[in-house]
Amino acid sequence: MEELNLKCYAHLGDAVYEVFIREKVVMLTSKMSRMHKLNTALVRASFQCELLNILDPHLTEKEQDLIRRGRNLPLGAAKKRNQTLHHMATGFEVLIGYLHLHDHSRLLKLFKIMSDYINSKDHIVNE
Repeated sequence: MEELNLKCYAHLGDAVYEVFIREKVVMLTSKMSRMHKLNTALVRASFQCELLNILDPHLTEKEQDLIRRGRNLPLGAAKKRNQTLHHMATGFEVLIGYLHLHDHSRLLKLFKIMSDYINSKDHIVNE
């Protein structure tokens, strides 16, 4: 499979992570207002950074390198308010996009770790 540039992996990773979260959210509630609240809490850049910290001990050297390279991508004007946060989130999205295309079984393992962490966050899932 041909390698994509990192921006493409980030773009894809954003969508793949969004679907992962939406699938998780619909299992937690059927109330639309609650779905929206959960979804926005779990897809925001700060939560993606939190997930990176949880995943860090489980990541391979190659995965850490992808994240590092993704963090160094230039940001759009809308994301310049909190650059560090958005750089980290972009690295997270690069990893998700890359694994989605190149190692889906590994992505599912990382999603399991993320899912377990989300389930442990009582203040998020049981509001």
